[in-house]
Amino acid sequence: MSAVSELRVIAYTADGLLDVNPAYVETLRLLGADGEGEVLVAEDGGRLLGTIMFEPWSPRSEVARGADEAEVRAFAVAPQARGRGVGRALVNALVERAREEGVSRLLLSTQPQMLSAQYVYRARGFVRVPERDWSPLPEVTLETYELVLKD
Repeated sequence: MSAVSELRVIAYTADGLLDVNPAYVETLRLLGADGEGEVLVAEDGGRLLGTIMFEPWSPRSEVARGADEAEVRAFAVAPQARGRGVGRALVNALVERAREEGVSRLLLSTQPQMLSAQYVYRARGFVRVPERDWSPLPEVTLETYELVLKD
């Protein structure tokens, strides 16, 4: 988990995603460490390339609203591993995991400047749901995407 935590911080820092909210570093480090959710990783020869977290709905969920929904959290690909399909593989694995769990909607929040991640999400079929956008801080607005797995 410490390697996953470090990779998240490196990836988010490399993209300037922590500039507005540096305190989010602690959240990135802790996501999944408490046993809530499942942390998926991509590795090559023992080298960690990326990570993503599947988090079923709970009362603490950020955008999921019920037991039939789940969230994508802490998606990060090492800067040196980008452009190799790592992100696509992680998102695909998480979608399959959600299907195994019987999730009907998979949701995620993303910063507007996370263009590479949004490209991967849209390519997998995620669409914007602006009515679920939210602001954890006055200066931060997060856009919400969803993938409907079943109606």
